[in-house]
Amino acid sequence: MEAAVVNMPFNDAQLLLLQSFAHIKSEESLNDLKLVLFDFYKNKLDEEIDKWWEENDMTTEKFEDMCNDIHIHQKLQNL
Repeated sequence: MEAAVVNMPFNDAQLLLLQSFAHIKSEESLNDLKLVLFDFYKNKLDEEIDKWWEENDMTTEKFEDMCNDIHIHQKLQNL
């Protein structure tokens, strides 16, 4: 796969990651870094889900109904 050319400067987060990647010398270290990044984004997602849950006064019953509605809608689209 050919890398895309980017004509904009890197932001602080991108620069930090690039500097961190320069110190990766083994597959094990790369995998460790991947886990750290995965955990970071998982935590951010959990926070957003919790926020959405609270903002929408969500209950398990309401959530299940919503999922069922989506499932029924998808079935109808496939007819």
